[in-house]
Amino acid sequence: MNLIPKKSLGQNFLLNKQIIKDIVKLGNITSKSTVIEIGPGTGNLTEEILKNNPYKFFAIEKDKNLFEKLNNKFSSSLELLNQDVLNVNWNNFNKSDCIVYGNLPYNISSKILINWIMLNNLDKLFSKLILMFQKEVADRLIAKVDSSNYGRLTILREWKLSANKIMDINQDNFFPKPKVKSSLVYFEPKKKYFSFNDPRCLSRVTDIFFQNKRKMIKKPLNILFKNPSTIINKLNLDEKSRPQNLNPETFFKISKEYEIQQELN
Repeated sequence: MNLIPKKSLGQNFLLNKQIIKDIVKLGNITSKSTVIEIGPGTGNLTEEILKNNPYKFFAIEKDKNLFEKLNNKFSSSLELLNQDVLNVNWNNFNKSDCIVYGNLPYNISSKILINWIMLNNLDKLFSKLILMFQKEVADRLIAKVDSSNYGRLTILREWKLSANKIMDINQDNFFPKPKVKSSLVYFEPKKKYFSFNDPRCLSRVTDIFFQNKRKMIKKPLNILFKNPSTIINKLNLDEKSRPQNLNPETFFKISKEYEIQQELN
């Protein structure tokens, strides 16, 4: 395909055929699998997925020019959708054994993932997600407590998704060549996870805490709660600790207390 990649859409197309094969192999596609590809671009990954004969195959491409070229090439083999991934109704793909592939645009990759995490039925929609991120984002997704990369994105991911970084990929494997390394991350939705009536409470709590990541947790607790000392005592928190010192489970519990407070107001 002859095309000029659009910087505004974060387009960097993966060219390395061996890496493409390795990515597709991770999904273990069978004749019963439904596959969703986010941003098929030039169709390199698409072609490799088709070799595995999935039961259903959907590809979502926002770029109108790419969509038309892909549709001309693949229309008989898959269902191509000209949509913005941030506006897709994922319940339309409610199939068993649904595998998601995506070389996500770096400028919205975190937003895409958080949108999925906030879905009530994530574990029923997808069986696995195999996604490409900027290396810096991938390192935050899989970070450990007390590390410099640990933060809001780590906690939101830990709530509903197990994650394993498969490999880092050098810039030379893409066109156009990005300024940073990429990383491939394999996710599986958790069947059991902490329950919230309103998941936005977790988003709000982690946002406030990590806006003040260098401050002791007493400050964000004062912002969030009318009686922070009650929460400190109930959850046995050390008010001199900092956000990166608290494990995800502690953030879930703090968020639940915040949810209860919101419901009482």
